[in-house]
Amino acid sequence: MTIGVVGSDPPSDLLAVDQSAAGSVLDRRPVVSRGGIRRGDAGRPAGSPARELKAAAARQLSPVDEVLLPNAVAAAIRNADTHRWTTTELNIWTRPDKQAEQLGVLDAGKKVPVTGRAMLGRQEIVLDGEARWVTSGYLSEEKPDPGPSLGGQCTNGTSVPSGVSSNIRAIHQAVCANFPEIATYGTLRGDGEHAQGIAMDIMAAGDRAWQVAEFLREYYSEFGVSYVIHARRIWSVERSSEGWRAMEDRGSVTANHYDHVHVTTY
Repeated sequence: MTIGVVGSDPPSDLLAVDQSAAGSVLDRRPVVSRGGIRRGDAGRPAGSPARELKAAAARQLSPVDEVLLPNAVAAAIRNADTHRWTTTELNIWTRPDKQAEQLGVLDAGKKVPVTGRAMLGRQEIVLDGEARWVTSGYLSEEKPDPGPSLGGQCTNGTSVPSGVSSNIRAIHQAVCANFPEIATYGTLRGDGEHAQGIAMDIMAAGDRAWQVAEFLREYYSEFGVSYVIHARRIWSVERSSEGWRAMEDRGSVTANHYDHVHVTTY
């Protein structure tokens, strides 16, 4: 008996079924782009609808990023109908966190729109149509007192001797105009800088004295100030970066400059 291979062709209906099945399998293969990304019918990544992508992105936003979203910023600017006054010079920042860039300084006594948004120790304001951030706590509903300034007239009848320098005369004029309740000034006496007419003692104490001292420090260039002393603290032009420095105890209220402000000029 001979064993052989049946040589007859398979039935045509079987071939038809197999070809149809193969075609259906091919039809179900995902379409792969040249970059290897599987694409659905709409051309977007399969299994990642647009709304899922947006939701995922939203979950990754920090509180600061949410505040800085363009739509949120635009709405804040649009609704900024309340105004406040700056009570001191303020650094201007692009955002409330440590990634902020400083854009400049906002002067004291400026009226600015506020958005009502605050975070991380800063408040949002509007400058030239842009949202900016400043340190919280220095915006006031009331216009602040402008404080002492150059110029004005001395009206309390005090004066200084003709032998003092022009800088000392200018300081007396300005202090008298801005602090008219101060009526005693010590200028010429027989020792050191006072004898040269380049130093003066302004008799004041407490908060008022510190206002005088800070006034002289602020306008040191205009007055030709070399250094200022009050309450065992000294500020000098040569070491201005160190601010007010402590001094040794000299024993008495007057020697420690608690009852007056001393100023020496060039």
